[in-house]
Amino acid sequence: MFKKLGVSSNTLCNHAVMRQILLEAYPGAKLWEGQKIEKEDLLIQFLSGCDAAIIGFEPLTDKVLSALPELKIISKFGAGCEKIDFDALKKHNIRFGYTFGVNKLSVAELTLGFMISGLRWVTPLNLSMRNGERPKNRNGRLLTGRTIGIHGCGNIGKEVVRLLKPFGCTILSCDIKEFPDFYKLYDVKPVSFEELLERSEILSLHLPKTRTTIGLYSEDILKCLKPDCVLINTCRGQIVDEFALQEALKEKRLAAACFDVFAIEPAVNDELLNLPNLLATPHIGASSEETRIAMVNAAIKGLTENHFVEPSKYYDN
Repeated sequence: MFKKLGVSSNTLCNHAVMRQILLEAYPGAKLWEGQKIEKEDLLIQFLSGCDAAIIGFEPLTDKVLSALPELKIISKFGAGCEKIDFDALKKHNIRFGYTFGVNKLSVAELTLGFMISGLRWVTPLNLSMRNGERPKNRNGRLLTGRTIGIHGCGNIGKEVVRLLKPFGCTILSCDIKEFPDFYKLYDVKPVSFEELLERSEILSLHLPKTRTTIGLYSEDILKCLKPDCVLINTCRGQIVDEFALQEALKEKRLAAACFDVFAIEPAVNDELLNLPNLLATPHIGASSEETRIAMVNAAIKGLTENHFVEPSKYYDN
């Protein structure tokens, strides 16, 4: 058992309910009180003297771990591990706790809302009404019966598939892993990346952010999509080239895009954000009260149920 717990996730520490749950479990925990920790030196300073930590998206690097020899247990709050050096964790013999899929329902529900909003012109019609234009009726398309592409069929991708079941959609999946039992249960067709791009009327991205996925949706790739496609990204920024996306939307080479994540957050490209065929939200995928409670409980659980697995496993979304 550890002696001193440091909690560096500002999202956890700044949320009244999550903070209360954590302090009920560990009354003596040291909580971060500022904005998100971006610098290694600041993280080292805060966690100095701690033998256990709950971290969010702080830079957990070899430099940090080398400077914190007392740190022996780390639990991850939230989904996504791109800021963690797993080789360094192994090198320093640090136990790591992480629960996969805690946010899957929250992100999947937002994705489903994006699908309907994109198909029914919700954003441009709402903007037009706000501008006093009082637009006439504009026909959209039903979600029912559409061909849906799921790029990345991990925990969140599977949950999206489950929620789509009543809509009678044709569901295509592209993933580096195989899920034959799940595909059979939900009548999902595994396809190549090329077929996914060619056939999807809605393409929903659920990929981890890795060296192979950063910039994957380039200008050339976006040109392969159907002109009436709705592109949805609720996973990570930088996977889609935002300038290429901006041009595709301006030229109406996509029907709509619905994005919850951006290369820089908070998002800064107002030209992109103000396009009428872009529905943008500020990374709210996991932002439901029920999910926040599940996430803090998972982080607490990770302090005592720690384990090593191969580093690549933690990149599962």
